[in-house]
Amino acid sequence: MSDTPTIGRLKLRTSALRAYTMLLALIVIWLFFQWATIDQYHPYGLFLGAVNFSKLLQQTAVTGVLAVGMLMVIVSGNIDLSIGAIVGLAGGVAAMTQGWGLVPCLAAAIVIGLVIGAVQGSLVAYVNIPSFIVTLGGLQAWRGVILKLTKGATIPVELPFFRSLGRDFIHPRIGIALAAVAVVAIVWTNTRRNRARRRHGLPALSMAATLTRIIIPSIVVIAFIVLMNQAGGVPIPVIFLLAVALAGAFLTANTTFGRYLYAIGGNPDAARLSGINIKRYILAAFCLMGALAGLASILHTARVGASSPDAGTLMELDAIASCVIGGTSLMGGRGTVFGAVLGALILASLDNGMSLLNYENWAQYVVKGGVLVAAVGFDMFGRRKG
Repeated sequence: MSDTPTIGRLKLRTSALRAYTMLLALIVIWLFFQWATIDQYHPYGLFLGAVNFSKLLQQTAVTGVLAVGMLMVIVSGNIDLSIGAIVGLAGGVAAMTQGWGLVPCLAAAIVIGLVIGAVQGSLVAYVNIPSFIVTLGGLQAWRGVILKLTKGATIPVELPFFRSLGRDFIHPRIGIALAAVAVVAIVWTNTRRNRARRRHGLPALSMAATLTRIIIPSIVVIAFIVLMNQAGGVPIPVIFLLAVALAGAFLTANTTFGRYLYAIGGNPDAARLSGINIKRYILAAFCLMGALAGLASILHTARVGASSPDAGTLMELDAIASCVIGGTSLMGGRGTVFGAVLGALILASLDNGMSLLNYENWAQYVVKGGVLVAAVGFDMFGRRKG
């Protein structure tokens, strides 16, 4: 069976076709909400305005960070249902330890997430308990722990710098500098790719194709920075999301660790016979998921301005949905960081747009559930066509 559907004379891999389809869906969603929010005060629409778009990206940041970690767990053929509770527990610990100072309280959140990830990963990898059961139990247990520690009370964030991590913006000049660095990186990456292809005797991309790969992403980067600077600068949580996404993309696509995760999820028996230490890599995937849940707890707690015992509720479902919408297979072995972050952005766009239009909560849940089912249906249809 070929996984390269033909469209005219162009042959696109299934993953690339899925990415383009999701990008098109995101653009349609944005244009619809932009049109739907036109009124006498916003003659061109409110949704894609600088201020609201900045808020949209801040909403995406926490789910996006979690989705990157969830991708690695799902790709390895597992699942983590406990990350919402970990976000609540790690955020609560960070808020409770503010008296220790800024660095210790932030480090405590990440360490808590990392330790929980290691415990759950060990049970899955070395005790052979299904990840669904381990993390379902963790969802209940860690929520109970934070209820005990806080006695049900909400703890405010008092350290100014802590709060700024979820609410403030980087200076516009720094944003411009980052845009320049990004454009240089785009040029260098494409130039290096062509040189590598020539060095290995492969045909390099044409000048037109290379310029297209450079110009279009560069325009997107510059437009993004200009729009964000109109709202005061790029939000700090978005910087964290971009850093996590870039690191995750490199880890999954350009390292032995990433290739082994895909191999384990795609065919664990073949991976074992190839000499891959499956237990070690599954443990590492859960540890990364836990650490990213700790980071997400910092961003969420800082943005809300307080830690509450129910913080993080249903975040695990949003992270899983983001991965699935972005093309990750729940059977393991397939998915990309780009797709997971794109899925998080689609979910956040639906939330933000429906809130602007004053949709009731029940309608928002129905729409998001329908989008998730449609995404899985599209995935299954694509597999049959392949």
